[in-house]
Formats: sequence, C-alpha cells, structure tokens
Amino acid sequence: MKRLMICTAAAAFLAGPVLAGPLADAAKKAEEQAAAGDVLGAHETLREAVSVFSANLPFTIGKAVFVTSDPKGYAMYTPKDAPVFKAGESLVSYVEPIGLTWKPAATAGQIETHFTVDFDILNPEGQVLASQKAFGDFTFTGYVRNQEIYSTLTIDVSGAPAGDYVVRYHFNDINGNRTASVDQKFTIAAAN
Repeated sequence: MKRLMICTAAAAFLAGPVLAGPLADAAKKAEEQAAAGDVLGAHETLREAVSVFSANLPFTIGKAVFVTSDPKGYAMYTPKDAPVFKAGESLVSYVEPIGLTWKPAATAGQIETHFTVDFDILNPEGQVLASQKAFGDFTFTGYVRNQEIYSTLTIDVSGAPAGDYVVRYHFNDINGNRTASVDQKFTIAAAN
C-alpha cells in the first residue's frame, strides 16, 4: 500500500503544471519586451534576473587558466599552450570567481564586492613549499552586481628548481565570509 501511495503521489506531481522558474520567467518577459521594441528594458530584465540568480549560487571558481599576458578584459585572454614555464618566467593566471557577495557601498545607490586571494605552491605530494596570504586584494564597486569579474594573478617563481608543481589559489569572499579554491598544475622546465 505504501508503494502505491508513493507512485500515486509521483504521478500527481508529474501531471501537475510545470513551473519554469525565475530565469525562464525573466527570459519570457524579456522576449516580450524586445518584440515590443523595448530592447533596453529586455536587456535590463535579463541582467537583473541573472544577478539575482547568481547572488544565490555557492561561491566557487568558474575558470582558471594560465595566460600568455595580462588579459584585456573579461574572457579576453590568450591561454598558454601548455602549463610549462621557463626558468625565471612568471606564472600569469586568469581566474573567474562566481557567486560573490555584494553589499551597499559608501556612495548612495552603489554596491560592492570585495575578495582577497591567498596562494600556496605545492609539490606533487601536496607539501606546501611557499605561500602568501592576501596576495591579491580586489574590490569592485558599481550600480549592478556585475557577473563578469575576473582577476589576473602573477607569481614570480624565480629560483625554483625544475620540476612539477601546483599553485593553489584560495579566494576569500570578504562580504560573504566564504572561501573557494582552485588548483593549477604547472611545470618549470629544465634549463637547456
């Protein structure tokens, strides 16, 4: 009898109306706005919906790649072909944090997010060889919860012997008191 009740409840649930959710509702509204010629309204509807959705995501790292030089902007970078560095070459990482916490800023109407970055350099066995707290300190202030945030992190590993390593970045969402980490494996090539 218990199994039949569960199956009946599941069938009733599946037969009921499907709720699209706030993002789908916003997309529908934006499509209607755009069709009516309100392109700016449509854009703002979608931006606000993504902003609200992102504010409820767990804090995490979306992308972390070694790059050949400082990025020109969000997603505007040239990835390094392989994570192999010459002796004396700096590590340059492009990293996108997701789910940052925003709070009111000092200027009326503005909001801000603030995060710091720590790093550890580890050997393949996981032993910490070097580390630094608050290596990076980033504050973004504006009128919307911008989702296109990235950091460029440069570490000088001059003097490290040839071999395999891991750089572990710890991102600290100061406003939300949360931390997210990401590892990037790399190799320092032997000098020729």
